[in-house]
Amino acid sequence: MKALTLAVVLLPLAALAHKPSDSYLHLDRAGDGFTGRWDVALRDLEEVLVLDADGDGAITWSELRGRQADVAGYALARLKLSAEGAACPLTPASALRVVRHSDGAYAVVDFTAACPSAPRVLDVDYALLFDRDPQHRGIVRVGSDGVGEPLVLSATRHSAQVSLEGLSPWRRFGQMVHSGVEHIWAGVDHLLFLLALLLPSVLRRDPATGRWVPVGDFGSAMKDVVKVVSAFTLAHSLTLSAASLGWVALPSRLVESAIAASVIVAALNNVFPLMDRTRWLAAFALGLLHGFGFASVLADLELPAGSLAVTLFGFNVGVELGQLACVAVFLPVAFLLRDTRVYRRALLVGGSAVIALVACAWLWERAFGGGLSFT
Repeated sequence: MKALTLAVVLLPLAALAHKPSDSYLHLDRAGDGFTGRWDVALRDLEEVLVLDADGDGAITWSELRGRQADVAGYALARLKLSAEGAACPLTPASALRVVRHSDGAYAVVDFTAACPSAPRVLDVDYALLFDRDPQHRGIVRVGSDGVGEPLVLSATRHSAQVSLEGLSPWRRFGQMVHSGVEHIWAGVDHLLFLLALLLPSVLRRDPATGRWVPVGDFGSAMKDVVKVVSAFTLAHSLTLSAASLGWVALPSRLVESAIAASVIVAALNNVFPLMDRTRWLAAFALGLLHGFGFASVLADLELPAGSLAVTLFGFNVGVELGQLACVAVFLPVAFLLRDTRVYRRALLVGGSAVIALVACAWLWERAFGGGLSFT
């Protein structure tokens, strides 16, 4: 019954198998105002506007042209720009275009923003898709000639003030720390992978009976957690750096599928254990895959080369802070419950089995799932 309850809670997470929804907004200074380019995924627009009129799974040029006023109107109604308290009205500038990103086709909405006077600080209020998808992110770049530091807006941080006189290294670092923490807390696959690794930390396998038995003291559990988390951190830092520097490149579909597979492996090891105290080796090996997943987040930001070192360090710090917060909440509770049947059977075995099922759904969707096409 407890395992069934866990399934009811966790199986809806299978719906989060796709790549998190993003849009890309570029704002360039132009006189007293701005010119804007906003790339919004066709799959997201289909959810709210139903662009695929004949329902054949493909959006055609004809279907998109017939709805371009609706697309521009929907997007621009969910963005507010202002300077010194005065609004900068938005006006569509040209016909829709379509571009390709790593995860599919995007409609490009070009527009202008007219401010009453040349601003020194721009207020951005972004509300696209948050009512439909709380995981949606708006990746915003404000600058000149396409050069500027990225700003990541989300449902929990949908507005920001952007200085038009440059971004200090400390502010850039702080933004990337925030992005790293947010990525861990919003990344359900990474959280379930971490949970699968942590669940056995307060137990050990009795070699005589093969059963899980509680560890004797909190220090033993903490030592195991430190080894597992440190191995995962070192591994993903290596591949995150290598991928961000352009030394290694893997297809996004392969990386996301491999991350789902890593969750399955970590969870099934709790049900059919092959490794007990050497789980840190698995954490290191599988952490290499997750580093490529983190790198895809930074690739989306289109960072200028000069800020890469600060960005990598800040994002890594944010990821670790996010993980440590999860450990700080989980470990004391798990230690108190370690000697109960509920923990050993329902949470460890039942919970791990459900995590594996959720990850199997992710793997199928990421490796073989279809999607809306543009023709």
